[in-house]
Amino acid sequence: MKPNYFKYAILLISLSVIGCQKNFLDKVPDKSLLVPVNLSDFQAILDNSNAVMNYVPYLPEIATDDIYITNAGFASQYNQDQNSYLWATDIFQGITGSDWDIPYQQVFYANIVLDGLKGFSKTPATQQQMKQMTGSALFYRAFAFYNVAQEFAAPYNSSTAESDLGIPLRLTSDVNEVSKRGTEAQTYAQIITDLTEAEDLLPETTPYKTRPTKIAALALLSRVYQTMQNYSRALQYASDVLTADNQLINYNALDSTAAFPLPAALPNGNSEVLFYSVLINNNFLGGAASLTSVDTTLYRSYISNDLRKELFFNHQGRGIYLFKGFYTGNQFTFAGLALDEVYLIRAECYARLGNTAASLLDLNTLLAPRFKTGTFQPFTASTADEALALVLTERRKELVYRNLRWVDLRRLNQDPRFRVTLHRNINGQTYLLAPNDGKYTFPIPNDVISNSGIQQNPR
Repeated sequence: MKPNYFKYAILLISLSVIGCQKNFLDKVPDKSLLVPVNLSDFQAILDNSNAVMNYVPYLPEIATDDIYITNAGFASQYNQDQNSYLWATDIFQGITGSDWDIPYQQVFYANIVLDGLKGFSKTPATQQQMKQMTGSALFYRAFAFYNVAQEFAAPYNSSTAESDLGIPLRLTSDVNEVSKRGTEAQTYAQIITDLTEAEDLLPETTPYKTRPTKIAALALLSRVYQTMQNYSRALQYASDVLTADNQLINYNALDSTAAFPLPAALPNGNSEVLFYSVLINNNFLGGAASLTSVDTTLYRSYISNDLRKELFFNHQGRGIYLFKGFYTGNQFTFAGLALDEVYLIRAECYARLGNTAASLLDLNTLLAPRFKTGTFQPFTASTADEALALVLTERRKELVYRNLRWVDLRRLNQDPRFRVTLHRNINGQTYLLAPNDGKYTFPIPNDVISNSGIQQNPR
């Protein structure tokens, strides 16, 4: 994802040891194995994007209603992937889960950097570099906490957040610190604190989109507040992003016959990408998942002049529509931050706050370059509720395969207007997931429970 900056063999060995650990909550390596000598070493830890820092949990994407898999495809999957697809009570069956471990590796690395930088004296020559690295570490930690919370903590509800269990918030690299679960209110407060501080420290631009920027922090803050259903604050941060950057891709300029039609995000090819991350590698999703299809009803919701229908999907026959519209520009499933999401966040917030005209303006601005030239008919609505329904429909169509549908289901199921029951059919048996079911919160892997003693999620 970017050039290799590791210069010291001891650091390489340490990072490989860390990458092999099974549990990064309480069962972590001795941090003395990490021997950062200078600021380049700290940057190298943060730049470990190919192995750790730019990966996002993938199981929630499997659990959404955006996809289905054939019986033959299902039979070839790992147990935890099958269990996630069917919303089983026991997802991990005693096996460690990368969806938990990798984000806590990110937290550990971020804390190594944050603690280590405290011991360095600032000089005029190093002050700016240290400032940016501190901001990056805070961003990575916040992103990791947010992603863990979407899978292993209950959907955020302001009326119960002070009592609902959150996630362990490890804020130092001290491996002797006892892990415990705070509340959801504490979890989200820490995420916001980290991002707010990061936004003040991060640069406007970076040479690689695997590194966070000030705009990326603002975009993530907008997503976090949307998840919390604090739409006025989400609107504020989305507007800050779009004031700084609002360049959309004209889909008319793309080749729909290409294997992966979207521009490559790295190093800087996709103008809409604000921060690059991808789903943890898996066989269920991605360009090689030949038996995993987008939901056929969702596919049919794109009209003929909508270029996304050809750019996002490859019809294989037999009712299988493979996804190819990855914002990575290759087979890796994009799970970062991008401008199209920010437009949709602001459009939704405007509608929820009663500003129908502004909501439609953002929605139409986003969609116009997604349609064949001269064919787009701007959306209209007579009420804010009508605008909201339009935005949510287009949000699902625009952000398919972007690791956001699960977050949306958890949030929107709390509103009777948008509740849905999910259905699966595998080998002649039907499976259902009702709105607000406890299975919208994944169980914590059993090895984590055994090693830490933290409370398990009810299923």
